[in-house]
Amino acid sequence: MFDLQGFGPQIAFGAWMTVQVALGGLLVGLICGLLGAWAKLSPYAFFRALGQSYTTVVRGIPEILVVLLVYFGGEDIINRMAEAVGYDDYIEINVFVAGVCALGLSFGAYATEVFRGAIQSVPRGQIEAGIACGMQGRQVFWRITLPQAMRLAIPGLGNLFQVLLKDTSLVSLIALPELMRNSAIAISNTKEPFTFYFIAALIYLAITSVVMLGQIYAEKWANRGVKRAAS
Repeated sequence: MFDLQGFGPQIAFGAWMTVQVALGGLLVGLICGLLGAWAKLSPYAFFRALGQSYTTVVRGIPEILVVLLVYFGGEDIINRMAEAVGYDDYIEINVFVAGVCALGLSFGAYATEVFRGAIQSVPRGQIEAGIACGMQGRQVFWRITLPQAMRLAIPGLGNLFQVLLKDTSLVSLIALPELMRNSAIAISNTKEPFTFYFIAALIYLAITSVVMLGQIYAEKWANRGVKRAAS
């Protein structure tokens, strides 16, 4: 139906790169989100201010600027630090690492609020019961709070991950060969923008559909015990 004129493997590689960037950003984002939620729920004012600053700044600027700032700003900082210790050669940041970190930071800023709300929704009585049984704070978090918070956070995190998948197109600005950049290269050579943009749209839709199915399954799996108790 569509004549890719030999650019099929390049488009397929771009789609695979998009998936890798999205999964990498998800991993970084989950870590940032958990740390951000911990900071905002901390009894110490310094950590609360740090968490609030993180979410306010990152959510207050477009994701495209986050990508550019992480790539160019991170590169500049690293080279300045290298010069300070006497290293004169130019150091270039890996575009994949920069893209993953940038998208992860953006994802984490929104995930922070999802985790914070989920953690606060865990019944206080269960936490107090864990403490009464002799558990330390760390044990209560890993064995009681986090498992229940993750169940409550899955819907919100799933929606954020779908947004993250589409935001991977932004890393094409730093020359990462993901789906949109490879599509643009194919278009510049074939002069057929509709064909390749339409194929890119279908690929994004297919990936997003798989994520939606995974989210539905994850929600059912996480809530299986709750449903049995309710029945």
